[in-house]
Amino acid sequence: MADKKRTGKTVKTQPEKETVFVSKDDCYLFGQGTHYDIYKKLGAHKSFENGQDGIFFGVWAPNAAAVHVIGTFNGWNEDQYPMTKVGDVGIWTAFIPGIQEGELYKYLIHTPDGEKVYKADPYANSAELRPGTASRITDLNGYSWGDGKWMGTRDKKNYFKEPIAIYECHIGSWMKHPDGGDGFYNYREFADRIVSYLKEMKFTHIELMGIAEHPFDGSWGYQVTGYYAPTSRYGTPKDFMYLVDTLHRNGIGVILDWVPAHFCPDAHGLGRFDGQCIYEDPDPRRGEHPQWGTKIFNFSKPEVKNFLIANVLYWIREFHVDGIRVDAVASMLYLDYGKEAGQWVPNINGGNENLDAIVFFQHMNSVVRGSYPGFMTIAEESTAWPNVTSDIGTSGLGFSYKWNMGWMHDFCEYMKLDPVMRKGSHYSMTFAMSYNSAEKYILPLSHDEVVHLKCSMVEKMPGYQVDKYSNLRVGYTFMMGHCGKKLLFMGQEFGQEREWSEARELDWFLLQNPLNKGMQMYFAELLKIYRKYPCMYEIDDDWGGFEWINADDKDRSIYSFYRKSATSPKCLLFILNMTPVEYHGYRVGVPKNKTYKLLLNSTEEKFGGLGGAPVSKSIKSKIGNCDYKDQYIELDLPPYAALIFEF
Repeated sequence: MADKKRTGKTVKTQPEKETVFVSKDDCYLFGQGTHYDIYKKLGAHKSFENGQDGIFFGVWAPNAAAVHVIGTFNGWNEDQYPMTKVGDVGIWTAFIPGIQEGELYKYLIHTPDGEKVYKADPYANSAELRPGTASRITDLNGYSWGDGKWMGTRDKKNYFKEPIAIYECHIGSWMKHPDGGDGFYNYREFADRIVSYLKEMKFTHIELMGIAEHPFDGSWGYQVTGYYAPTSRYGTPKDFMYLVDTLHRNGIGVILDWVPAHFCPDAHGLGRFDGQCIYEDPDPRRGEHPQWGTKIFNFSKPEVKNFLIANVLYWIREFHVDGIRVDAVASMLYLDYGKEAGQWVPNINGGNENLDAIVFFQHMNSVVRGSYPGFMTIAEESTAWPNVTSDIGTSGLGFSYKWNMGWMHDFCEYMKLDPVMRKGSHYSMTFAMSYNSAEKYILPLSHDEVVHLKCSMVEKMPGYQVDKYSNLRVGYTFMMGHCGKKLLFMGQEFGQEREWSEARELDWFLLQNPLNKGMQMYFAELLKIYRKYPCMYEIDDDWGGFEWINADDKDRSIYSFYRKSATSPKCLLFILNMTPVEYHGYRVGVPKNKTYKLLLNSTEEKFGGLGGAPVSKSIKSKIGNCDYKDQYIELDLPPYAALIFEF
C-alpha cells in the first residue's frame, strides 16, 4: 500500500492490480530458450482485466487444435472456457474472472486427430494431494520473509572456503505424527523440529528430497509431475516458504534435489503433452529410459531448456533456496546410459555424448551461478567425465561441486571388509586423494547407500554389534578428515540399523541404547570440530590443505594424515586404526616439533567405545626419523581408534 497526505491525514491506497498477459516479446524469448521469467506468464496467476479480478492461464501446447480450461469452478465443463493461441511458439492463454485461490483445474487439449488429453499444468505452483492429479490455483505473493540477513550475505561468501556439512533428509519419513494416517508433519511443524536438531548436531545445510510434486511416494520424488509445485503432502507453497525462512533465520542453508534427467510418464504429466512429444524426444531411443520406465527431456528444444532453467530460478527467487543437487547427471551426458545396443542413437559425430545436454548444463550454470554467485549447483555424476566442476563460461559443465561417487564406493567396500582382509584393499582408501584436485568434491553417504538390500551404514560394518559401531566411528572420522565437503543421509548419524523406508519414520527409539546415543554424540563432536577449524574445509581441492603422514601402513591397516590451512596456524592430525588390534608404543611422524593436544578419541566409553589403552591428552613430539619426518609422537594406540590431535 502507498501512503498519501490529504488535508493533514494519511490515507491508505490499494496497490495497483497487475494485468498478466503474454506478449510478442515473451513468445520470442521463450522460443529462444531465454525467457527466465516465463513461470510468471505460464501457469495460473492472479490478474485484473476489464475491471474484474480473476485468473490468467497460460500453457505451451504447440500441436494442439484447441485448449480449454476446466476445473471445480465450472463443474469441469469442457466447453465453457476456450483458450486463445498467442504468437507462433504454441502458447495458449485465457483470462477467467471471479475464480478464487484454492480451485482445482486442468487443461483439456484437443489434438488435431480428435483425441482429448487431460493434463495438469506444467507451471502450476500447487497441486491436488495425491491420488488426485489436478493443479491448484494459488498465490505466491504475500509471505513476509525474515531471512534478510542470510540472503544479504549469501552471495558475498566464497562457499568453496566455507564448511559445508549436509544432512540429506526426506521429510515424510524423518519423523511421523503419532496420530495415524500418513503421519506427515507439515512444512511448518517439520521446520520447528528439524531446526533444533540440525543446530544441536551442527550441520550447515539440509538437502531435501522429493519437494517437487510427484504422484508416487515410493519414487522418493525422483519421478516428477509438478516441477513448479512444492508437494502438497506437507502443506502449501507458503508453508514451504516458512520452512526455508526458518532454516535461514537459524543459519542453515537449503539444497533441493532437482531431477532434470527424466520425468514421470503418468497420463496427467508432461509426456505427450499435447498429443505429441513436446517435452521428450519422439524417438524412444532418445526419449525413454528403458530401465526406469521414464521419459527423457529433449534438450535440443529451446522451450524445454527454458522450462528447466527458469525452474531453478523459480526456486531461488520465490523460495530462497541455496542450491540444487542435480540427480543422475551421468544419464543425461551419455546417450547410451542404461541402454543396450539398438536402444540408443549416436550423436552427429558418431559418439555417445549427449551434446544437447552438455550445452544445457553450460547454459544453466552460466545463468544461475552468474546471477546468484552464492547459489550451489551440485552434480551427482558417477563417471570420469572431465571438468564437471568449472568456472562458468569455460568448456567445462560449470557445476559448483560434484558428488565423489568413486570415494563413496571405495569407502563402503573397504569398511564392510573383515579387518583381517583390509590390508589387501588398503589403497582403495587413499586412491581418492590421487585425483582430488580434478574437481571440487562433496563426499556423499546418501540414501542410495542404505536401501535396496545394501544395509544401513552401521550394518555394513563387520563384527559383533559393538564392533560395528566402533568401525563406523572410525569410518566417519576418516570421512570428516578427508578433503571434500560432506553429506550424510538422515539416521546414519545415530546408527539407524534398519534400511531406510519412506513408509516409516527413523528408528528414534534406538537413542535409548548407549551405542546409538554415543554414535550421535560422536558425530556431533566431529561436526563441531569440522566447523571450528578452517584447516578442515578451507583448502579442499589441492594438496595445500592435506598431507599424508603414512598412507602405506597396510599390514596394520592404520592411516595417518593432517589437515592444514592458509589462514590459521592450527592444524589437525588424524590417526586411524582400522583393526581391533592394540598397538603399544606406536610412532607417528609429525610435521612440527610441538605438543599435540588430543581433541577426540573414538574409543571413549561415552561414545560407545570400549576404552582400551588410555591416550594422553597432551603428547610432546620427540626428535627422530619416522614416516620421513624429523620428529614423531609415540602412544599406545587402542583398537578401532580414531584420534584427532590439534597442533
